[in-house]
Amino acid sequence: MARSLHALDYLNAPGKHPPAAVCVAFGDEPFLRRLVVDAIAGQVLGNDDAEFGLARFDGSSAEWRSVHDELSTLAMFGGGRRLVVVDDADEFVTRFRPQLEDYVAKPRSNGVLLLCPKTWAANTRLYKAVDQSGLQVECKPPTEGRIVKFLVDRAKKVHGTALPVAAAEALVEMVGPELGLLDQQVATLALIAGKGEPITEDLVQQHVGSWRAKTAWEMLDAAAEGNARAALEQLERLLAAGEHPISILAQISSTLRRFAAATRYIQQAERAGRRPNLREALEQAGFKSFTLGKAEQQLKKIGRRRAAALYQVLLDADLALKGQSSAPAKARLVLERLLTRDVAGVAG
Repeated sequence: MARSLHALDYLNAPGKHPPAAVCVAFGDEPFLRRLVVDAIAGQVLGNDDAEFGLARFDGSSAEWRSVHDELSTLAMFGGGRRLVVVDDADEFVTRFRPQLEDYVAKPRSNGVLLLCPKTWAANTRLYKAVDQSGLQVECKPPTEGRIVKFLVDRAKKVHGTALPVAAAEALVEMVGPELGLLDQQVATLALIAGKGEPITEDLVQQHVGSWRAKTAWEMLDAAAEGNARAALEQLERLLAAGEHPISILAQISSTLRRFAAATRYIQQAERAGRRPNLREALEQAGFKSFTLGKAEQQLKKIGRRRAAALYQVLLDADLALKGQSSAPAKARLVLERLLTRDVAGVAG
């Protein structure tokens, strides 16, 4: 029976998915991957003397012989079980695929191997073998709706506070879909709210965001209002402070996607012979009531043609930043072009 599931489903009930001899936590969401690794470690090793049964390897340099030796060694404490984690395991899997396929077929009984690659192709023999006999957890960014639910649940279970859905939605709106950063913000807000007090939407509005998060929003606001010069000044501040280009793109992408969605709703209404309502389209796209006025003016400024193209623009930018334009100078040009040409409408 297949045992591949999303990280949020696994984390909701780890006890229902006991670790197998070979586990895989795959995907590019680092915070989810860390939570999954911690949960599996807790199941395999328990809390007492867990460090004596854990071994970690860097996948870019690890050798199969060393990993296999660790799996074959009995731990001195913790019941004798071993957990061997291979971080950034993409290269490791490529180099030692035949050995891994053989190991999945005949694993060691006292060890658990946990591979953590970013990519994990479902059409390979290794994937299919682990899916039948092991545990595979997908650590990829969830949908916004699932992020909100995750924050509400984690606020209660981990941070000991109540986070209403509206406050969680406002938090995601302001910070973006970065789970690690969102969790840090919830922890901070719980302390500000005080013991036994909920994190309200007003509290989120008043306190969320470091200057970097606020600068990212100011940068997007400037671009959406046609002020390319101000947007580039804010971009320079973020890059000079060490903010990663992919992180900057992530912080502004959700709002730009909503502009694209609102434009698509308007076009659909027109094709159906209905008179489109801009504010209703923005609400359908996910803009909150307290942002509708500003969003309406910004979408008018961006214009239908550029707004309709934002889905493809964001996809192209994401692929560029993760591929041929990942170098700092090229990444800067990708973001500058997005802000000035694609949002502000300045030719260049």
